[in-house]
Amino acid sequence: MAESPHVFIYDQLEWDDPLSALDPDKRPPMQLVDQARKLGAKRKKIVRGEGGFFMNRSVMEKGFRVPTHSHDDDELIVVITGSCKFDAGIGDLEAGDSIVIHGGTSYGFTCGDEGMDFLTIRMGEARVVLAEQDEGA
Repeated sequence: MAESPHVFIYDQLEWDDPLSALDPDKRPPMQLVDQARKLGAKRKKIVRGEGGFFMNRSVMEKGFRVPTHSHDDDELIVVITGSCKFDAGIGDLEAGDSIVIHGGTSYGFTCGDEGMDFLTIRMGEARVVLAEQDEGA
C-alpha cells in the first residue's frame, strides 16, 4: 500500500539549530556554526528523510563565505534569490540557477551583493568535511 503524501508548511517550520542534526556525526563543525550565528546565516530543514529526500532552505547575507568543504552525499543547489561566486572557476550562480555537486567534491562560495536564499536537496543527511585550507579566503 502506498504511503500517504508528506506535506510541509514552510511557515510552520522553525529555523534550524545546526547542532541538532539527526545524526550527531553529521553536525557541522563548530567553526561553521559560530560563523553562521555571528553573521546571521540561517537554515530550515524542510524535508528530513521522507521519501528518501533531505531538503534545506538557507539564507545568507551579502558577502557570507561558505569555506571550502565537501559532503558525503551528492547535492542539488537551487538559487531562489541573490547570487554567489563559486571557487576554483566553477562559476557564478544567480536566481533560478542550479548546480549538482557530487559527494566528495570540495567547493566553497561567497554570496553576492544581495546575499543568497537557496535550497539544497540531497538523498541523505550529508556530513560536512572542511578542507584543511580554505582556497577562497
